[in-house]
Amino acid sequence: MRFPVPLVPGRLVRRYKRFLADCRLDSGEEVTAHVANSGSMLGLATPGARVYLARSGDPKRKLAWSWQLVEADGALVGIDTGLSNRIVAEAIAEGRIPALAGYRTLRREVPYGARSRVDMLLEGEGRPPCYVEVKSVTLSRRPGIAEFPDAVTARGARHLAELAAMASAGARAVLLYLVQRGDCRRFEIAADIDPAYAAAALAARAAGVEMLVAGADVSPAGIEIRSDF
Repeated sequence: MRFPVPLVPGRLVRRYKRFLADCRLDSGEEVTAHVANSGSMLGLATPGARVYLARSGDPKRKLAWSWQLVEADGALVGIDTGLSNRIVAEAIAEGRIPALAGYRTLRREVPYGARSRVDMLLEGEGRPPCYVEVKSVTLSRRPGIAEFPDAVTARGARHLAELAAMASAGARAVLLYLVQRGDCRRFEIAADIDPAYAAAALAARAAGVEMLVAGADVSPAGIEIRSDF
């Protein structure tokens, strides 16, 4: 996935109210940017951190700027969780996720479960439908190891239960963890942060839910899935 406009570098002043961040651009201008990330962003929202922002030309937007990348521990990290599905969908269409290759159609945001919409539904002749949920992974507390979640997520646990129900009904169910940082080669569930999510992940796997992990190369030009995670 390529960013549609050149990103503008700056420094983080502060993140607040979860979805807002004040940043100082290299030009000296101070702007308020939208933060498309509902997690804690543990280790990523340190004042003074190098950040990269995108500016929208849409005059209807309340905030023209969006925070896209941050530098942490020497690596660039993609913090816009709203881009995760696009990154994965493009990779599937290009055949860069072998485990999800060979389906004829891909539909987004299809209703399923009790009150959810699955991120992607893959379908192909002669194959059971494949329900895919994508989780953006940005946390790394130990060198080379990515972790999820970075905060308690009841919603994430609910998604696991709904995927387990699909698997029990005969469909294929996949939870894909997209690691949006290039400095990690291993992935773990952060059970100390959310024990309930860790338990739900174990139960989902026992019910037949597949757990996939995809790494990504992150740069100011774009975020591309790699195959060597």
